[in-house]
Amino acid sequence: MSSDPVGVAVVGAGVISKEYLRTLSGFPDVRVLAVADLDVRRAEAAARAHDVPFAGDVDTVLAVPEVELVVNLTVPVAHVEVAGAALRAGKHVYGEKPIALLPGEAEKLLDEAAERGLLVGSAPDTFLGAGLQSAIRAVAAGHIGAPVAASTAVRSLGPEGWHPDPAFFYQPGAGPLFDLGPYHLTALVALFGGVERVAASVRRAREDRVAGAGPAAGQSFPVAVPTHVSALLDFASGPTATSVFSWDSARPHIGFEVIGAEGTLSVPDPNTFGGPLLLRPNGASDWTELPVRGRTDGRGLGVVDLARAIRAGSAPRASGALALHVLRVMAAVTDSAARGEFTRVAAPVGAPTPLPVDWDPTSPGL
Repeated sequence: MSSDPVGVAVVGAGVISKEYLRTLSGFPDVRVLAVADLDVRRAEAAARAHDVPFAGDVDTVLAVPEVELVVNLTVPVAHVEVAGAALRAGKHVYGEKPIALLPGEAEKLLDEAAERGLLVGSAPDTFLGAGLQSAIRAVAAGHIGAPVAASTAVRSLGPEGWHPDPAFFYQPGAGPLFDLGPYHLTALVALFGGVERVAASVRRAREDRVAGAGPAAGQSFPVAVPTHVSALLDFASGPTATSVFSWDSARPHIGFEVIGAEGTLSVPDPNTFGGPLLLRPNGASDWTELPVRGRTDGRGLGVVDLARAIRAGSAPRASGALALHVLRVMAAVTDSAARGEFTRVAAPVGAPTPLPVDWDPTSPGL
C-alpha cells in the first residue's frame, strides 16, 4: 500500500471551490495538483491563489498522470458528465451533491466505477463533522432511549439575495429539496439507516425570481422546480421523520430534533460541521449541552476519508452508495408529491460507520 499523498484535481472553480481548496491544502493525505474550469482564466486564478501547479480545461487536468482523484464541483447538470469522464480517465471521483439528477444516471455511474475498480464518493460530508458525529454517538449511547422520530426544517427566501449567479438553483437538480435536502437526509440516514418509503407534498410560490446580487442583480429568471417541500420519511429501522425544505419563508429557520423514548436531542444544523448539541430528557424543564468532539475543518473531510479508502482498499463513508440512496429518497419525494401517495424507496442502505473520536485528517493517515 502506497503512503504517498493522493493526487487531486478540482474541477469547477466556482464559489464552493474556495472552501475545498482552503481545507484540502491542510490535509497531508491529499495533494491538490490541478484546477479545471470551463473558464480557464478562472481556473488559473484559483490555482495561483492556492499554489496549485496545474490549471486548464477538464481534458488538460485529467491528462495529468499524478492525478488519482477528481473532486467534481461543477453545477448539478454536469455532475454525471464530468464524473464519467474522470472514471474513463482512470480517476476516482468525489463530487458535490447531488451525485446525479436521476437515480438511473447515478446507478450507471457507480456500475462503471465498480467495473473499472474505482471508488466514488459524494458530498455532503458534513455528517463527518464534530456536531453530527457527536449526535450519532449520543443516540448510540442511549441518551434519548430508543429513537422514535425526527423533525427537520430549513426555511428561507432562497439564495438569490446573496448568490452572484442564482438561476441554476431553480432548475432541475436543485431547488430546496436537491440543494438543501442532501444535508438533512444524509444526516438522518447516518442516524437511522436507510429510508423505506416517503410521502410528500410540494408547492411553488412564484414562477419567476429576481437576482439580488452580483452581475445579474435585477434580472429575473424562471423557476422550474418546487420551492416548498414537505416530506414524511419512514426508515427501515423503525423511526419516522418529517422534513420541510422551503425557499418561500420570510422567517429563516433551521431545526433538527431527534425524539426518543426517554428524551429529545437538538442536533446542529446539518449544513455545518460543529455544534451545539443539546439534550432534554423526559421530564426536564430545560436543555443540557452535550460535549461535541470531532473535526470542524470544513468541506473536504469526505475527500480525505475517500483518499484513505483508496490507499487502504476499503469503502469510504461519504460514499456513492450513500449518495445514491439519498438521491432515490429525493426522487421518491418528487414522485409521491406527483401521485399523492406513499412511494417506496429501493434498496435502503445501512448507516455509514461512525468515525473514531480521535480521527484526524491533519495528521497523515495513509
